[in-house]
Amino acid sequence: MFEGITKRFSGILGNLAGKKITEKNIRETLREIRVALLEADVALEVIKQFLQKIETEALGEKVLKGVEPGQQFIQVVFEQLVALMGPVDTTINFQSKGLTVILMAGLQGSGKTTTCGKLAIMLRKQHKRRPLLVAADMQRPAAVDQLRTLGEQIKVPVFSQPGEKPPAICAESLKEAGRLGCDTVILDTAGRLHVDEEMMGEVCEISRVTSPHEVFLVCDAMVGQDAVKSAREFNEQLELTGVILTKLDGDARGGAALSVKTVTGKPIKFVGTGEKLEGTLEEFRPEGMAERIFGFGDVRGIVAKAQGVVDAEDAARMQKELLDGTFTLEHFLDQLQSVKKMAGGNIRKLLEMVPGMGAQLGDMDISDEDLGHIEGVVRSMTPKERRRPEILNSSRRDRIARGSGRARMDVDDLLKQFNGMKKMMDQMTGSSSKGPLGKLKAMAQAKKMMNDPHQMMHQMSQQMGAEQGSQRKKGRGGTAKTRKTTKAELKARRKRERKNRRKSRRR
Repeated sequence: MFEGITKRFSGILGNLAGKKITEKNIRETLREIRVALLEADVALEVIKQFLQKIETEALGEKVLKGVEPGQQFIQVVFEQLVALMGPVDTTINFQSKGLTVILMAGLQGSGKTTTCGKLAIMLRKQHKRRPLLVAADMQRPAAVDQLRTLGEQIKVPVFSQPGEKPPAICAESLKEAGRLGCDTVILDTAGRLHVDEEMMGEVCEISRVTSPHEVFLVCDAMVGQDAVKSAREFNEQLELTGVILTKLDGDARGGAALSVKTVTGKPIKFVGTGEKLEGTLEEFRPEGMAERIFGFGDVRGIVAKAQGVVDAEDAARMQKELLDGTFTLEHFLDQLQSVKKMAGGNIRKLLEMVPGMGAQLGDMDISDEDLGHIEGVVRSMTPKERRRPEILNSSRRDRIARGSGRARMDVDDLLKQFNGMKKMMDQMTGSSSKGPLGKLKAMAQAKKMMNDPHQMMHQMSQQMGAEQGSQRKKGRGGTAKTRKTTKAELKARRKRERKNRRKSRRR
C-alpha cells in the first residue's frame, strides 16, 4: 500500500534535510509533491487545494529557534496531509432505545458484502452489539448465499426473503430484528459496475422505508479516482454519514484515501484489509496514514493491534522469565503466533507500520508463507531443543531442516537471528544486573519491552530479510536439495558427524 507515494515523499523530504527554506525551493518541492500526488491518482482539484494550503502555511510560518527550516517545512506538509484526510470521526450513532440501522452502499466489487461481515464482528466484539445481517442485494448472483455463509461463519443471524423486492426485504428485517432480540441491523444493498439510475432509485427507496441512522459508502481504494467519482454521485443522492475504504492492502496508490474526504465532505470512518473475514476492519486514523505515507511507520497502530491479541497473563509470565534471562525458542514461537494474529493474514501490511520499513518493502517479496516457514522450522525441534537451543549441533540442524522441508541455511539463519534477539533481550532486561537496584532497572526495562511491539516487529522484519536473502542465494546457487555436494564438503560433513557421535558417547 502506498509504496510509490512513500518512496516519492521519502526522496522529496530527504532532500530538504539541513537546507535553508526559501520561496524558490518551496515551489520546487511543491512541484515534486504535485507529481507524486498525480502518480498516486489523487483528484486534481484536491491536489490544487492541498498545495495552496502548504504554500500559504509555509511562507507565513515563523522559523522556530532550534529547529531546522527543512524540518519545519516537513512538519507543515505532514500537518496538511493529516488535515486533508481528517478530522477523524469513527463514532457510530447507536440508539439507546430501539434499533440502530446501518445502510451499506457502494459499487459492485467494492467488497461490500464482506465488509458487512467484518462490521458485524467489530460491533459485536468492541461494542457488545447484537447485529442482524440483511441480504438485500438481489442483483448479484449468489450474493444472498455469500452473506448466509458469512453469517454462519461468524454466528450472526442473516435475514433474507428470496423473490421479494429489496425495499420490502429491508422493511421486514426491522420487524425480524425485534423478534430475534437484535439491536443493530446491517443492510447489504445491491451495487452495479457503475452508478445508474435504477440502482440509485432502489437504494434511496431503502433509505426512505428504513430511516437508517448511518449510511456508509464502501469504496474500493484500488480504483483511485473512479472511487472518488462514485463517492461524489452517491453523496448527491444519499445522506452519507461516512466512508469505509476497502482493499488497502492491495496495490492502492493512495488516490482514494487522499481525495474522498475532500470530495464528499464526509469522514472516512473505517479501513478494511483482506478479502476474507480474517482481514480486519479498523478505525481510520489520519495521523497513522500520513505517518505511513511519509515512511515513518505507525507504532500506535501496532500497539493497538498488540493489545487485541496479547494476553495479559501470558505477557506477565514472559516478563518474569525474561527477567530471569531465560528467553528461549518457546518464547520466540509465542511471539511468532502473536505477530500472525496481529497481521490478520497480511504480514506485509503489518511490516509497513514499522518505522523505516515502508519505503524498503518495494523490492522485497514478503508473503505470509514466510512466517509459516519460520514456524515450521521451530516446530520441527523437540521441546528440549526449543528450551535449550545451545545444544543444536550440526546433525540436529540437518534433522530439523529435513523435518521442516527447509534448507539447512534457513535453520542456520533462524538461529542466528534468534541469538541476536536473545542478546538484545538480555541487554534490554539487564538480566546480568546484580543487586536490588539492578533488578529494579531490569523490571522497568522488561515492562517497557513487553509493552513495545515495535521491537518484536523489528526482529521479525530482520528475520524476513534473512529469509529473502537465503532465497536469493538459492536462486543463484540452487537449493540444498539440487546443488551438487563437492567431495571436500562431503568429507568435512562426515568428519563432523563422527566427531559429534564420539562426543555423544562420552556424555
